[in-house]
Amino acid sequence: MASSLTKDSVTPGTPGSEKTFFGHPRGLATLFMTEMWERFSYYGMRALLPLYLVAPGGLHLDAATATAIYSVYVSLVYLLAMPGGWFGDRVWGPRKTVAVAGAVIMLGHLTLALPSSGTFFAGLGLVAIGSGLLKANISTMVGHLYDGPDDPRRDGGFTVFYMGINLGAFAAPLIIGTIGESVDWHLGFALAALGMGLGLAQFLIGSRHLAERSSVVPTPLSAAEKSTTLRKAAVWAGIAVVFYAVVGFSGSYTLNWILVPLTLLGVIIPTMVLVRIKRDKDLDRTEQKSMSAYIWFFVAAAVFWMIYDQGGSTLSIFADSSADNSVLGWEFPVSWYQSVNPVLIMALAPVFAWFWLALNRRGKEPSTVVKFASGLVLVGMSFFLFLAPLSIAEGGHKAAAMWLVAIYFVQTVGELMVSPVGLSVTTKMAPAKYASQMMGVWFLAVTAGDATTGLLSIGGVDLNKTGVVALEATLAVVAGVAVWMYRKRVKELMGGVH
Repeated sequence: MASSLTKDSVTPGTPGSEKTFFGHPRGLATLFMTEMWERFSYYGMRALLPLYLVAPGGLHLDAATATAIYSVYVSLVYLLAMPGGWFGDRVWGPRKTVAVAGAVIMLGHLTLALPSSGTFFAGLGLVAIGSGLLKANISTMVGHLYDGPDDPRRDGGFTVFYMGINLGAFAAPLIIGTIGESVDWHLGFALAALGMGLGLAQFLIGSRHLAERSSVVPTPLSAAEKSTTLRKAAVWAGIAVVFYAVVGFSGSYTLNWILVPLTLLGVIIPTMVLVRIKRDKDLDRTEQKSMSAYIWFFVAAAVFWMIYDQGGSTLSIFADSSADNSVLGWEFPVSWYQSVNPVLIMALAPVFAWFWLALNRRGKEPSTVVKFASGLVLVGMSFFLFLAPLSIAEGGHKAAAMWLVAIYFVQTVGELMVSPVGLSVTTKMAPAKYASQMMGVWFLAVTAGDATTGLLSIGGVDLNKTGVVALEATLAVVAGVAVWMYRKRVKELMGGVH
């Protein structure tokens, strides 16, 4: 990507030299490129993952097991964002945490590139851990580049930063997916490692342009806290080692001994976190009411992500086996479908931003609750649309590629209704005591949704069956209608938050 550094002046005290990146602190270029390459590696590997799991030349698993593994992996990435943020706040500081995370992710992809099923799952674990460490801290460092929340360039800086996410996500399936599917699966995973390696290298080189506070540990652990934390971690690690050693030596070990506990944790931990915050006696009456309203949004978001994230598993596996993956006679790799969403996001996000602003000027912008409800209905409608290619495939024919593109389009419009609004309302409704933790709580909605998909798959539910797809679609639409019907009650609980 060509550099867009100029000699524009910057606000006094802004980190970096006199040069800027699109009018923003030069450190934004470092974080933009780091995130772009990290997302390139992550989404490239994710596009290959379900296909490799079911491929005869891969692990050759059944579709239900592949979906369960994929869902557990994605839920873990978002679940680990909370401890990742904790490491940045209490142990290493954001900059060191991101550097370590990049190295762990690269090692994970290299491990995936080894032709062994045993090392494959170890590689998945490493990528999930590294992504969790990086996710929370790199966004924090973007905020550090600006002079507080009132800096007029702050929102624009995050917009530029998120463009890096979508650029990486768009390019990855086209490059890594093509090599993985057409040449060699493990070479594709190795390309993901190369991408993360490039991201890590330029982060280390360009880190001198970051804010000094990014190297600071905001609330370091005391000696006593370190001792207690290490002791607890050692105890739990010891219990896990002993348990799985017993299971392994008894000869009863199966993949479900790993998948089931992880999926259950993906549902239990988000529930426990919400209950703990809701029952905190330090919250005043207004904060209690806001949390009651927020739980509605959280459950709605979990239902949304449960269906939305099947675009990378259920839909991908269907496309691999039952779709005519060609346009005007030109065939393309199945993984390319995963580039549809990011390119639509880049095209539609500015349109939506303009549309909401235009409605707001006329006093007609829909409320947060209505946007949420609309997003749920849309993701449900996307699965009603999925019934058409499923029926075509059941009739013994290949479904046209444009059916799948249409599904991704509807889901993307739904995402633009739910995701930005959810991020915004999370920051606005967060109790003061949990202001820094609530973004991690929002990510737990993704964890809960994907963990639910994993539990269904482990339970033997075939998510590519017409009846199951129709049931999921109905659930989302009913949930959306329910949120809409109770919108006045939720608005009351939200108090002054709009």
